[in-house]
Amino acid sequence: MTGGKIQARVKDLRVLLERYAYYYYILTTPEVPDAEYDRLFRELQSLEEKRPDLITADSPTQRVGSEPLAGFSEVRHVVPMLSLANAFGDGEVLEFDRRCRRLLESSHIQYVTEPKLDGLAVSLTYENGQLVRAATRGDGVRGEDVTQNVRGIRSIPLHLRGNDWPGLLEVRGEVYMPLEGFLRLNHKQRAIDQKLYVNPRNAAAGSLRQLDPRISASRPLEIFCYGIGAVDAGHVPETHIKTLKALSTWGLRTNPEVALVDGPEGCLDSYRLLLERRENLGYDIDGVVYKVNNYSNQHRLGTLSRSPRWALAHKFPAQEELTQVLRIDVQVGRTGAITPVARLEPVFVGGATVSNATLHNRDEIKRLDVRVGDTVVIRRAGDVIPEVVSVVSEQRPAKAPRYRFPTQCPVCNSEIVSDDQGVILRCSGGLICAAQLKESIKHFASRRAMDIEGLGSKIVDQLVDVGIVKDVADLFDLDTSTLEELDRLGRKSAENLVASIR
Repeated sequence: MTGGKIQARVKDLRVLLERYAYYYYILTTPEVPDAEYDRLFRELQSLEEKRPDLITADSPTQRVGSEPLAGFSEVRHVVPMLSLANAFGDGEVLEFDRRCRRLLESSHIQYVTEPKLDGLAVSLTYENGQLVRAATRGDGVRGEDVTQNVRGIRSIPLHLRGNDWPGLLEVRGEVYMPLEGFLRLNHKQRAIDQKLYVNPRNAAAGSLRQLDPRISASRPLEIFCYGIGAVDAGHVPETHIKTLKALSTWGLRTNPEVALVDGPEGCLDSYRLLLERRENLGYDIDGVVYKVNNYSNQHRLGTLSRSPRWALAHKFPAQEELTQVLRIDVQVGRTGAITPVARLEPVFVGGATVSNATLHNRDEIKRLDVRVGDTVVIRRAGDVIPEVVSVVSEQRPAKAPRYRFPTQCPVCNSEIVSDDQGVILRCSGGLICAAQLKESIKHFASRRAMDIEGLGSKIVDQLVDVGIVKDVADLFDLDTSTLEELDRLGRKSAENLVASIR
């Protein structure tokens, strides 16, 4: 890339990142997944490393966050609330450890590992044990005063327990919304015809930033405390793990998944354990944070402009990604239900390559206003079927037409009818529809029904397509010679299938 092209790309990346940061931090309506922001940020970092002369004070790489909302009073953090450097592979974690050991001239380091919650960072200030102020992280130096809203979060004590706490104590924590509460909130939003929240992080940020504290208090917000900021001299324990134990003693909620480990091997063991347990925690996490345990070593390592040298966020594989809608098809289920499916430009997300994502039903297509050619955010979490979460409307092709739901079944041409509520659409063809017949036979042969071993989807498709089976009852008339004619089914397999059916 030539010098001029690098300069132009740096400018474009800064504009994009500032826009995405504004939507993420200020409007709390992310335009793109975190993974896409991280990718662009790392590209900008790389280009600035090649061309240090292009680095400016207002570059996103020199900042921590974003401007405070105009609706809240500004709070200046006595101790900056820095962000964390990210790692996306084991090699970067090993390099982080090597760098720390080299700077400390040490052969071994203990780390504290913590789940990286996908929420909103806050600062809680206690004076003489009383909660006097709460603020969001904002840009790391200036945040928003959300004291009244935070007072409505039941897991945040208004007065510390015991009496051995310092006179001034600033606690850092992450406000989040448990998955169960997130689902309940969206159910209520849907019932009153209000906009649904895209994810728990979006819901937590939006709830904490309500100008009416009564609304915030009605939302299912929680907190995990993960450290301290400003504190009276002489009251800081010598290690991070002891600080967390002290916070817990004073009635502040800390994460039970925190662990003290030895070296990078212990860090990676914690990472693998939390990745495995991620789906069962009851709240969203998007990685694991590693922190040098000893505070003396933390001070020796110091900080960079936007992140400490003594901590690292090891991100999980992205569960959301950007891709493009190539076309929209409809699938016909066993009961005739019509389900729209987005055919996508293949993308790796949630540990697998995804090329299809459900659009659920006609109402969901209308709500999303998804169109062929759109750039969309898709989500795949655990074993959940990939789904389209939102549309990046700014990247929509010119004159992209709205999607029109078909009026006839794409398989048998029967009329498509709706239920009494007009939500679920169905093919009216019944078992004359090859798609419904196939799905009915597959259900009949499944383990939950007749458990017919060897009667898989491909064989069912062939039996229906060539007209051998026109009803579930026809399965019992199958013989070895008929089955042998099917593609890739030998005599022995045919005999076993006949035996399994009978």
